[in-house]
Amino acid sequence: MQTASIGIFDSGFGGLTVMRAVQALLPNENIIYFGDTARIPYGNKSEDKITQWSVENTRFLISLGVKMLIVACHTVCASSIKAIRQASPVPVIGIVEPAMEELLKRTSSGKVGILGTQRTIQSAIYQTLLQEKIPHGSFTAIPCPLFVHIVEEGYVDHPIAAAVAKEYLHPLKTSDIDTLLLGCTHYPLLHKVIQQEIGDKIHIVDPAFACAWQARNLLQSLQLCNNTTQPLYEFYVSDDPEKFRHLGQTFLNSPIEKVCKLMMNENSYCFSP
Repeated sequence: MQTASIGIFDSGFGGLTVMRAVQALLPNENIIYFGDTARIPYGNKSEDKITQWSVENTRFLISLGVKMLIVACHTVCASSIKAIRQASPVPVIGIVEPAMEELLKRTSSGKVGILGTQRTIQSAIYQTLLQEKIPHGSFTAIPCPLFVHIVEEGYVDHPIAAAVAKEYLHPLKTSDIDTLLLGCTHYPLLHKVIQQEIGDKIHIVDPAFACAWQARNLLQSLQLCNNTTQPLYEFYVSDDPEKFRHLGQTFLNSPIEKVCKLMMNENSYCFSP
């Protein structure tokens, strides 16, 4: 099992920011990444549908023999992490717990902003967890559904990104938060735009590295670290592998040579390579 891969899945490209952090911290680990690009975005779907798809994604990666599963999607963690853990025979790390740990380290005032998809914000998962940890804190949660589309279409440096950020982040201008959580793995690619809009005094939290640290600590505790082989990276998507290969390089900050497309049964959504 030491040489088995770490499995990572997301609704699309965003989880590649987590994969990049895992690569940096665990440079000898093999990684299999699955992006469910045919069904993105997850953020405006029902909880039942997200759970169904997430369990399917889990079973696909388990079928490839992964030793650990990282759920790199905040929306999925907010809706379906319990179902994923029930379906997985290997350890599962969701991005929400590391994100919370990082938030609590960074905020000094307990006044926190949260950006996320419609589903993540509606679930109130971060607001609830923060209220437990910081009873007298205040939390401003803002759904930013267009951010995912902007990133997926490659408009990160386009004026439309700045215009949408200005519209979404306007409520933060009158708040006194000291920390802002990027509660979607797509949003780190808009870090510069978001920082420019809210100002340099607010600390932005990208939980990708906190997630990677948790993965490393768990692998070490289970004695499953791969220290002997050169890493192998595999990529699977449910739609348009060429678009993923081209745009995914921006997220991963390194070339992607090959992406495999999975055929989907429209009735049961079962995957087959």
